[in-house]
Amino acid sequence: MKQILVIGSLNMDLVTHVKCTPQVGETVLGKGLSEIPGGKGANQAVTIGRLGGNVTMLGMVGDDNFAQTLLSNLTINNVDTKYIKTANNISTGLAMIMVNDDSDNSIVVIPGANFELKPTMITSEHLKDVDYVLAQLETPLETIETMFIKAKELGVKTILNPAPARILDQNLIDHTDMLIPNESEFELITGIKADSIANIKHGANLLFARGVKEILITLGKNGAYYLNCDGHEYSAKGYNVNAVDTTAAGDSFIGGLLTRLSLGNTIEASIDYAMKVAAITVSRHGAQSSLPNTLDITNFEGVKHL
Repeated sequence: MKQILVIGSLNMDLVTHVKCTPQVGETVLGKGLSEIPGGKGANQAVTIGRLGGNVTMLGMVGDDNFAQTLLSNLTINNVDTKYIKTANNISTGLAMIMVNDDSDNSIVVIPGANFELKPTMITSEHLKDVDYVLAQLETPLETIETMFIKAKELGVKTILNPAPARILDQNLIDHTDMLIPNESEFELITGIKADSIANIKHGANLLFARGVKEILITLGKNGAYYLNCDGHEYSAKGYNVNAVDTTAAGDSFIGGLLTRLSLGNTIEASIDYAMKVAAITVSRHGAQSSLPNTLDITNFEGVKHL
């Protein structure tokens, strides 16, 4: 089994449910308040740990009670926390999430300690015996760039989930082997809407010219589309499920994908597996509370979209 290092965010999600998402200046009533471990990096790491992958997390928490809850949850879910450090006098990252009756969410992220993960903290020791390094964009870009540069020097495959959507520095793209954006992130990075296969291919070719080797774009209920710089393509359909909360859907997809790749599965089989993981996730509430385990995947009997 190959080793995965996830560098990314750890947040405590504060979740409430609303009838409809408020407009500017509007006040609505929220129903309940739940504290659920989250953060895109931690979500992806927990998915991998629950599904049987070998994963270590690198990140920062604050010196508060939220930190202990998040660390305990990682450990329970088979994530090695040896590279998670504590920032003094700074809060752990928080995400304030509203989920409406259509199961869509609106999120405000307060980075807190996540933005204290500095480039000077990254060493080659973090990459010892690592096969894949996975990152998102809820920690400083220069820190991710430093990690990817070191990874490429050591022959470690780099995988970037460019979320939340931000314009990427050329040097970061140069050191990214696989890019996994959603439709809006793809458009921001390439300037091209992902509204047709032709447009996806056009945008992908622009990224291949900049150094990316593989692109996997997630298309929500429409599935996912994979292309690599050698011309190989694969289209995967999504599943018909009763979606109640889309929080962590993309994170669970990526975690499922990396787990199967680390076990030696083909890219096609890994994508199909990841589609099942995401389908189960959106049928449950919360971030890490919604992530499936191997038994959930075995028992899943979803029907794909036509």
